[in-house]
Amino acid sequence: MKYPVLLLSLLLLAGSSASAAERSPRKKNRETAVDIAQSIPVTPTPAVVAPEPEPIPEPEPQVEPAPVNDITLGFTAQQTDSLLAVWHERLRSDSFADFFDRYIGIDSLIEHAGNTVPDSLYAGRLRALVSPIPLAYNTVVKDRINLYVNKQREMTARILGTSQYYFPFIEEELLKADLPVELRAMPIIESALIPTATSRMGAVGLWQFMPTTAKSYGLEINSMVDERRDPVRSTQAAVRYLRDLYNLYGDWTLAIAAYNCGPGNVNKAIARSGTVNKSHSFWDIYDHLPPETRGYVPAFIGATYAYAYHRQHNIDLHETPIPIAVDTIRVNRLLHFGQIASTIDLPIEVLRQLNPQYKLDIIPATTKPYTLILPQRNIAQYIAHEQEIHAKDSTYLKEYMNPVNLNKKLREGILGTTYIVKRGDTLGAIARRYHVTVSQLIRWNNIRNAKALRIGQRLRVG
Repeated sequence: MKYPVLLLSLLLLAGSSASAAERSPRKKNRETAVDIAQSIPVTPTPAVVAPEPEPIPEPEPQVEPAPVNDITLGFTAQQTDSLLAVWHERLRSDSFADFFDRYIGIDSLIEHAGNTVPDSLYAGRLRALVSPIPLAYNTVVKDRINLYVNKQREMTARILGTSQYYFPFIEEELLKADLPVELRAMPIIESALIPTATSRMGAVGLWQFMPTTAKSYGLEINSMVDERRDPVRSTQAAVRYLRDLYNLYGDWTLAIAAYNCGPGNVNKAIARSGTVNKSHSFWDIYDHLPPETRGYVPAFIGATYAYAYHRQHNIDLHETPIPIAVDTIRVNRLLHFGQIASTIDLPIEVLRQLNPQYKLDIIPATTKPYTLILPQRNIAQYIAHEQEIHAKDSTYLKEYMNPVNLNKKLREGILGTTYIVKRGDTLGAIARRYHVTVSQLIRWNNIRNAKALRIGQRLRVG
């Protein structure tokens, strides 16, 4: 519309100029001058023919370069994911080092090592951490500190490395629940940060949940999935459980002790100590607790100390084998890890490390979606090959394509806990471990020969 309006304005301007000329008092003088000029004889001059101008070549059209996307800078999706992974890994590594640089002081007695470190230094370092959880120092705690910083230095170095993967989301869940962030040390003493760890009593995962407690806090446990081994889901359940225990006792040392031996044993210890109507803590009921729990709170303090002051004891963290930069994919179809590993550049061992909750390498997403954690570097690659990955289901999932077979597996898991037979196991020893009878194991597992157990055999034990 702007061009017609401009043309109309020019026409009006031209018209107004002509009218003004007609009204001008100088018009008469201009006409007389013209008449005079016309009356003067003019000698004609020969016409000069001007040469025709050479045609000017039209300029070639300029091809503008394609604009570069400000976000990707021309990289492919896979290259962008790789750069993002490097960036996340560097941020995680830098923040880990920055924490100890800025918040953990270097004291003047760093040259002391092993048992030569004076008690006053240990006690002072614990006081400097300033935690809502009382970090007492005594000979029992000193033994646990010595365990982490001297006797088991290699284990501590490994834990420090894997903590770069696990601690960020553990700390996030603790902070969201307004719980002390120092509780991050609990999975160190529970499982040494190994999500597939299993105790002789059947506790599983980073937080060593027993099946009953795990199910009461919403964790799924069956033949295909054990969310006690899911680092994120088990952490969310553990945070809720710890909050409930603290609300019960109002003291973090008692809540931590109850996490280990159960509230019933802590209540018995309180009753036996004679402090029922008094303010009490772990140390007040120490002598009345189960032997294992007596070392539990000291181990928590020792692990907290070792994590904070590992540099003062010259412990260097081991590089973690787990990819630190990861992202999540939502899976809505039955999927075997082999389908992924055979299609894109991702070893099946890495899939197992990042998704330990899937016991048989199968994501049973038939009636509800499940999550799949992948390295950040492989997200775009997975999405680009997603159809090809799912097209391999008949190759890897023949046994489970029939919903009847899958539902049978799931029902078996719902009905009981599974144990994998190891070298030296006997039915009697397994029965004692899980507080069941040999005859129950024989009946549940259709065992014909009680002496013919196979290593790797799966037994229902509860």
